Amino acid sequence: MDIPRFGIPEKLAARMSMAEQHAYLRTRPTRRGVLRAGVATAAVTGTGLAARPVQAAPTVLTAPRASTRVDGSLVAPFGRHLAYGADPRTRMSVGWQVPFAVERPFLRIGLQPWALSRRIDAEVRHLTTPELNGGKIAAAEQFYLHARLERLRPGTTYYYGVGHEGFDPADARNLGTLGTFTTAPERAEPFTFTAFGDQGVSYDALGNDQLILGQGPAFHLHAGDLCYADPFGSGRPIDGYDARTWDQYLAQTETVAKTVPWMVTTGNHDMEAWYSPDGYGGQNARWSLPGNGPDPVNLPGAYSFVHGNVAVVALDANDVSYEIPANFGISDGRQTRWLDRRLGELRAHHDIDFVVVFFHHCAFSTSSVHASDGGVRDAWVPLFEKHRVDLVVNGHNHVYERTDAILNGAVRRTVPIGERVDPARDGIVYVTAGGGGRALMRFAVPDSYEGHPAERESVDTFHTVRGGGRAAETVEWSRVRYTGFSFLAVAVEPGRHPRMEVSALAESGERIDHFEIARG
Repeated sequence: MDIPRFGIPEKLAARMSMAEQHAYLRTRPTRRGVLRAGVATAAVTGTGLAARPVQAAPTVLTAPRASTRVDGSLVAPFGRHLAYGADPRTRMSVGWQVPFAVERPFLRIGLQPWALSRRIDAEVRHLTTPELNGGKIAAAEQFYLHARLERLRPGTTYYYGVGHEGFDPADARNLGTLGTFTTAPERAEPFTFTAFGDQGVSYDALGNDQLILGQGPAFHLHAGDLCYADPFGSGRPIDGYDARTWDQYLAQTETVAKTVPWMVTTGNHDMEAWYSPDGYGGQNARWSLPGNGPDPVNLPGAYSFVHGNVAVVALDANDVSYEIPANFGISDGRQTRWLDRRLGELRAHHDIDFVVVFFHHCAFSTSSVHASDGGVRDAWVPLFEKHRVDLVVNGHNHVYERTDAILNGAVRRTVPIGERVDPARDGIVYVTAGGGGRALMRFAVPDSYEGHPAERESVDTFHTVRGGGRAAETVEWSRVRYTGFSFLAVAVEPGRHPRMEVSALAESGERIDHFEIARG
C-alpha cells in the first residue's frame, strides 16, 4: 500500500532525493493542513549577533510564531558539547541548549574557576520543527547556542561556564555548572582518543559515555547516527521523526562532551528532510565543527584536524553510499577530490606520524544488516591505499568488527589479536565500531574476539552495488567480531618509534580486541 508519510506518498519518497523531499515538504500541506508551526528556521533571539544560517529555500508557508521569553534566572543551560576548531591547539567551540528563548547569552572562560574574566557573546541558532504525523508528534522549538574560542594557549586547561541574562555562571551558586577543556599540545605528547558510532539514547549509550570518560581521552570520534530522531534512517521523511530526541541526546552526552571534544560526522540517520535541501540544517544548528572541509554548510561532517602527531579526517559517506542514495552525489565529486588533496597534504607533513579517517558507512563489514557499501569502496578505498592511511573507523553496522590488513581488496597480512601492523607495508585495518548504544545487529557466523577463537576463517557476506543491489562475496578479512556494546580506545605514543595501541572495550570494561599500528 502506498501510505503517505508526512504528506509524501511512500513510492514517491523512495524516488526523491533529500533536496526534492525538502522542497515537497515546504510547499505541500500535511494531512492537518498548513504547517501552522512553520518550517525549520534559524533566527536570532535576544542578541544583536547574526545567526549562522540553517540553510533553507524560500517557503510559501507561514513563519513560525514568536517564541515566549521567560525569566532568565529560571532557565538553566544544558547539553554542553565541545568541538575542536580547525587548529585544536588554539581553537575550541562550545555548544549548548536552552529550553526557552533567553536574552544576551554568553560564555565565560578563564584559567581558574574563580577567575572567569573573559566573556564572549554567544550565537543563537533557533530551530523550529512543525507538528508531525497528524499531530502525534508535537511541534518543537529548540534554541542552540554557540561560542567559538580563538587565540587559546596550546596544551592549557581552561574553565568555562555558559549563561544568559539572569543566569551568570560566575555567581557562587552556579559554580557547580562549570566545565573544563584542554587544548591540544604544541608538540606531540602521549595521549588517548576514543571512537564509536550509532549511539542513540539508552542506558547502554550512557554507560559507554561513562567508560569513555574514564579513559581520559583528548577527543572522541563519533562515526555518525547520533541520536536517532529519525529512527528509520532511509533518507526519507518517515513518520517516526521526533526532533525532541535531540534534547534527550544532548542531555545524556553532556557528562562527557562538556569536557571531551565530541567530533561527529554524518550518518544516514542524521539526514533530516525537514531541514535544508540536503537534510543538514539540523546538524548545522546543533554543532559547530572545524568547517575546513570541501563545503562547511552543505557537508558539515567533512573536515580535518591535527592533534599532536595524529591527523584525523572526517567524511560524509552519504555522498557516496550505494545503499542509501538519498544524498548520493551531493558534492558532485568535490568531497572525494578534497580527500585526495588533503591526505596528500597530511602525508607530506613531517610532524604527522599517523592518519586516521572516520565516517559512517562501512567499506568492509560482514554484519547481516548492512555489511559493506560498494560506493565507499569505489570512491575512497583507492585513496586510502594511495596515501597509506593508518586506520579507518566506521559505524553503521551495530557491532564491533575488525579486519586484517587489506590492500587491493584482499588480505595483505593477517593481524591476529595482539599483533602489530605497518600500514605503509602491510595494508590498512578497517574497524567497525558501531556498538555505541543503539540496538545491536548480528553476524551470520559466530563471534570471534579475545578469548574466543574463530571457528572459521571465511565468511559469506555481501556488499551493496550501484543501484542498491547486493552482490554476494566470500571473504577472509573478518578477523574479530563481537556482538555487544563497545567502543575504541587508541593510545598514541610519539617519539622515535611512534605507535598506536588500538583496543576495543566492551560495555563491561572487558577488552575484546587489541592490536598495534607502527610505521616503519
